[in-house]
Amino acid sequence: MRGKPCFFLSQPVNESYKSEFIELKKWLKNRKFEDRNLTPARFPGTGRGLMSRTPLREGQMIISLPESCLLTTETVIRSYLGVYITKWKPRPSPLLALCTFLVSERHAGDRSLWKPYLQILPKTYTCPVCLEPEVVNLLPKALKAKTEEQRAHVQKLFTSSRDFFSSLQPLFAEPIDSIFSSSTGLWFGEPDTCALAPYLDLLNHSPHVQVNAAFNEKTRCYEIRTASGCRKHEEVFICYGPHDNQRLLLEYGFVSPCNPHACVYVSRDTLVKYLPSTDKQMNKKISILKDHGFIENLTFGWDGPSWRLLTALKLLCLEAEKFTCWKKVLLGEVISDANEKTSLDVAQKICHHLLEESSAMLQRVSHMKDEKVSLVSQLALVETLWREELKVLQASAETLHLAPIIQQG
Repeated sequence: MRGKPCFFLSQPVNESYKSEFIELKKWLKNRKFEDRNLTPARFPGTGRGLMSRTPLREGQMIISLPESCLLTTETVIRSYLGVYITKWKPRPSPLLALCTFLVSERHAGDRSLWKPYLQILPKTYTCPVCLEPEVVNLLPKALKAKTEEQRAHVQKLFTSSRDFFSSLQPLFAEPIDSIFSSSTGLWFGEPDTCALAPYLDLLNHSPHVQVNAAFNEKTRCYEIRTASGCRKHEEVFICYGPHDNQRLLLEYGFVSPCNPHACVYVSRDTLVKYLPSTDKQMNKKISILKDHGFIENLTFGWDGPSWRLLTALKLLCLEAEKFTCWKKVLLGEVISDANEKTSLDVAQKICHHLLEESSAMLQRVSHMKDEKVSLVSQLALVETLWREELKVLQASAETLHLAPIIQQG
């Protein structure tokens, strides 16, 4: 279940005729799964996904994938890798076990029983950890930091697993280092999961849909039911969760346009940028915010600054004589009209600063697209993120502009 690049198509194109999907359907049928509701297709905007073959009604089961089709840690343990995994100390994590199996099966090529599934997996990934360093440098600071942290985690996991990989040498004719190379280490950047679901993972994400998805212990199938209807020949979506665009990009490699959960993060440096440097209580205020969990996840959204951001600003804007009221601020109480006005003024300045930053970054990305043709697809992804953040900030700026009028009214 990955984000896909944009394709400028006027309508969906059925892809069930393609050899890789014909093979996949045969493979799934041999494992007792046959789908009469959906078919693979390519869509404008989302790329490859699943299309409804018939109208789908609310509450209808759209997929019931048998356990035999799922690739789980149990699948790996029952395979030729099982004896190596169970005797290795400390026991490899579920993520490591799954990645090791995928790399081994991909190396097996035509001999792999999982070939029909493996050949429809993306050849490249667009999570930030897989992007070129010069593209990563164009990401928002918070996302860039998380990307570097994720990259370090992947590298550490891969490096610490070298001895385990070496123990698998008896299974391969080629040197183990040529099979488990640094490039395969990027597979370890996938969201930590204990199972993969062939075919089901063709479903794209939409934040605007609701589905009920769970493993049915009675039928031993992974089942998905729609919470809303879908017309014939429309793309069928699932929702990965109420994630903002930075998280979607970090974990899944795509940005969701008009995402209702989209937000723009405010760093600590930006938070205090427009506060008076003469405030002798500033360090104490910052310390209080940190101690009470109000220094992280401060955001602007479609409706303006978040409650957390406004609360942090109200505390930071407390006059010296009102400083002892800081607990009331954290509880959401109004301290004074002056404090309310000052915090909103600072929020406006921060929003304006972030608007200018987003516009400047969009210009930088645009220039680099002209200079680095080989990176155009990666840069387009970053460009989409900044463009969506700009829209959110424009909506926030409008809300903040109206806020004083509403208060006066």
